[in-house]
Amino acid sequence: MRFGTFIPQGWRFDLVGIQPADQWRVMCALAQRADSGPWESLWVYDHFHTTPVPSDEATHEAWTLMAAFAAATDRIRLGQMCTCMGYRNPAYLAKVAATVDAISGGRVEMGIGGGWYEHEWRAYGYGFPSIGDRLGALDEGVQIMMQAWRTGRATLDGRHFQVDGAIVRPQPLQSGGIPVWIAGGGEKKTLRLVAKYADYANWISTPEDFSRKRSILAEHCDAVGRDLDEIVLSANFNTVVGESEADVAARLDRIEARLAPHLGERLEGVMRPYRSGAALVGTPEQVVERLADMRERGLDYAIHYFPEMAYDLSGIELFESRVIPALA
Repeated sequence: MRFGTFIPQGWRFDLVGIQPADQWRVMCALAQRADSGPWESLWVYDHFHTTPVPSDEATHEAWTLMAAFAAATDRIRLGQMCTCMGYRNPAYLAKVAATVDAISGGRVEMGIGGGWYEHEWRAYGYGFPSIGDRLGALDEGVQIMMQAWRTGRATLDGRHFQVDGAIVRPQPLQSGGIPVWIAGGGEKKTLRLVAKYADYANWISTPEDFSRKRSILAEHCDAVGRDLDEIVLSANFNTVVGESEADVAARLDRIEARLAPHLGERLEGVMRPYRSGAALVGTPEQVVERLADMRERGLDYAIHYFPEMAYDLSGIELFESRVIPALA
């Protein structure tokens, strides 16, 4: 099993209490720590406003962070889970990603999706197209990016995007272009796009849902003449690890106390997955057992969000020393 970790960027109120002037220092130090550790990749979210409650708390922009992390790290791969196609023209996005790939020495991953955060879309003036239009734009945008990375130019007269000889140089350093992760589990359209284009799929981490998505993706792969084994299957996990069940409970209490002033009535909904066991919460042995089951279901790559990361590294250290060695 392969492992990635999210770096806190404020979107999930995971930098509150840290002065904005100090937040880059914290993020950079955490990225460099991951770079020197057992992680294959680091990740950020592509969002502009905090969730589930929009607020004045800082949310640092994903591709700006990609460029900064590219310059500040040496080894670790750099991803977004996931870039929203509707927020940037895809030829421009292909240019940005190729530039970051050059800065990083060929370490960029392109996580891409149709987008869902309606408040954010409307606040930034993008409207909020129907799901069909968002996925149509995703399809066309991926075609443009892949063409640009492989040939240095892109032309497409589509319904959603029109580009005519867009020059995208430098090309990515990675042979064949930047790996494409298509996130989302829509069974009719999104998984068909995964079958057509993606190097990686990314879904939620509920075991039964994961198994269902894998089965449906296999059907789409058959329909487009592709081998399912060509696609790496990944999932995201909200992860809290403690030495004992009492330690886990104390960690959850601290997380809840930190979020409470910001979330109001939404706090219960945010904490429910952690309290109910839907999130990846437990001792190292319990977490290994959960992930081993997911591996049996076909999970290749686990990406972990640690809500404590900016404040307390002890849980991550447990994960690094006792979970990763058991599964990697």
